[in-house]
Amino acid sequence: MTIGRIHSIETMGLVDGPGIRFVVFMQGCKLRCAYCHNPDTWLMSGGEEYTPEQLVAKIKRYRTYFESSGGGVTFSGGEPLLQPDFLIECLKLCKEAGIHTTIDTAGVGIGRYEEILKYVDLVLFDIKHIDTEGYKNLVGLDMNESTKFLNIVQEMNKKMWIRQVVVPGITDSKEYLRKLKEFIDTLKNVEKVELLPYHVLGVNKYEVLGQKYKLEGLEPMNKELLKEMEEEIFKK
Repeated sequence: MTIGRIHSIETMGLVDGPGIRFVVFMQGCKLRCAYCHNPDTWLMSGGEEYTPEQLVAKIKRYRTYFESSGGGVTFSGGEPLLQPDFLIECLKLCKEAGIHTTIDTAGVGIGRYEEILKYVDLVLFDIKHIDTEGYKNLVGLDMNESTKFLNIVQEMNKKMWIRQVVVPGITDSKEYLRKLKEFIDTLKNVEKVELLPYHVLGVNKYEVLGQKYKLEGLEPMNKELLKEMEEEIFKK
């Protein structure tokens, strides 16, 4: 029997794909992003156990909201790609039920990407940093696996939304954002770009877990300034 570990569930999500979404936050992540606000999702041993059938039965209860809003289910995390067997079975069951499927991912899993993507309608792809050195400094790993996944998404011609957390002093310069736009312009099927302002919600979790927050003292990103730069660079 395939078992998945789920950190938490949001039944009426509005920001993780089109329409009203049932958002499944899966347990486990290899990255250690300096700004992560969910360090409690990192360990694979956490969360609550589900079978694919149990989880999809819950998802189906909300299909009235999906159908009226053009929504569906979003598998997020943590990193959903770290539980490929469970994810594939859930995606298959959702597609059999006619439910729109989305994964929110940084692309750092353990393989079976082609099989996973067969059953995915939309990929929310989290770009951490576009430079190799900047990526490793920010998340603690090199970007090879993320690039590999992104290439497969492109080969399979999947629809994408691009997400970038904009962090003061790291990814907030106009030069960086222009390079980001140039990179995104090389990709196919990008329907939307979301620049997400760095915030400090969740910092208290590090204290509870007895861990040091890497960006301690860094102020949240100025939303108005980010909006101005977005208008200037991305919406010309």
